[in-house]
Amino acid sequence: MAVKKGLGRGLDILLPETEEAKNGAMEIALGDIDPNPDQPRREFDRDALQQLAESIAQAGVLQPLLVVKEGMRYRIVAGERRYRAARMAGLHTVPCLVRDMDDQEIMEAALIENLQREDLNPIEEAMGIRALMDKCGYTQETAAKRVGRSRPAVANLLRLLTLPKKVRELVKDGKLSAGHARVLAGMNDEETQIRLALLAVEKDLSVREMEKLAAAKTAPVTPAAPAPLPLELEDMRARLQNVLGVRAMLRGNLKKGKIVLQYSTSEELEAIYEAMERLEK
Repeated sequence: MAVKKGLGRGLDILLPETEEAKNGAMEIALGDIDPNPDQPRREFDRDALQQLAESIAQAGVLQPLLVVKEGMRYRIVAGERRYRAARMAGLHTVPCLVRDMDDQEIMEAALIENLQREDLNPIEEAMGIRALMDKCGYTQETAAKRVGRSRPAVANLLRLLTLPKKVRELVKDGKLSAGHARVLAGMNDEETQIRLALLAVEKDLSVREMEKLAAAKTAPVTPAAPAPLPLELEDMRARLQNVLGVRAMLRGNLKKGKIVLQYSTSEELEAIYEAMERLEK
């Protein structure tokens, strides 16, 4: 199995690709092996399996399966794809390394093996890391160490899971790159994310072009400065502020507008109340 560079250090420790490990493997009948019912990977590409089966028919299973013994049978921890391909190739036995592992170690190994797949898209990779964190109780930092990635790289991947479903589908289909997705993940408006994603696909935008569009969409709008008050209204605002002892704001003109009294302490609120009482007398 080809290993994605930088991924899967946790599984390399359990299943090292060395001649010593291969020599320590034992041949086990396919009929005595059961798939892992908790296998995180639910779909196996038929064409890819057929290609692997043809390779196995010619050269055999080059990397042993990792299994645990359960009574008189064996359960797959890592290597279900090789197991399926070996059956398609007509093999009767496959090389296996038998390990004593608890449920969490089994789940971790299965998840990490999936993260080693070269055909993973960024969304699938992010989902795998999220599953590793959720099922094994790992922090981002611990999960990053287990898959041989930096914590910032893992954090950036997990941010992709916050994207709208429509955008995630475009990434999974290979129509948007991880770079495009990271730019969109930095935006807050879902409608804008979808619109820019579709535009990037339609116009074949580069990541740099996407960054420029995203910056234009998210740039803060500087509110226009309010028009200066007529002298009469400015005088009225100042007198209100002096009489009440609180900040007074006035917006409008001599025909219509609004007055806002702002208080920041209970004493200032009491001052406004007392002024209201005086006016009622």
